[in-house]
Amino acid sequence: MSTVRAVEDVGTVGGQVADLHAYLSYRDTGAGLAWLSAAGFRIVRREDTEDGTLAHAEVRFGDVVLMVARAHDAYSRPALHGVSTGSGLYLCLPTPSAVDQWYFRAIAAGGVPVIEPQDTHWGARRARVLDPEGHEWSVGTYRPG
Repeated sequence: MSTVRAVEDVGTVGGQVADLHAYLSYRDTGAGLAWLSAAGFRIVRREDTEDGTLAHAEVRFGDVVLMVARAHDAYSRPALHGVSTGSGLYLCLPTPSAVDQWYFRAIAAGGVPVIEPQDTHWGARRARVLDPEGHEWSVGTYRPG
């Protein structure tokens, strides 16, 4: 069993507070944005190229903002190794029922179940879903940091 310990707070760089915003690339950006919308995100910005394909989009779920790009050489995504890419996104929600609701909404939208909603030995509720292009989404009540 691992040991949990606190580390020094280093939440600034050069006196500036940092923000972290993730981005995902989709081969089919229309389908990717449709899945994100069905999972509860709303599109807040969209930029298309001259031929009408998506160049960049931003979606929001509460205070969470995610950037979306069209997959191509500069924005490829990792391949699956079984049911994981080895990395993913973690969406922290306030209650166990919110975790369950998000999970079932994501599955209904075409997500692939990886871990059904469950209570953990560390006192949180969690679940995991792959979106239709294999991006790994973990959701839970554990608040990191």
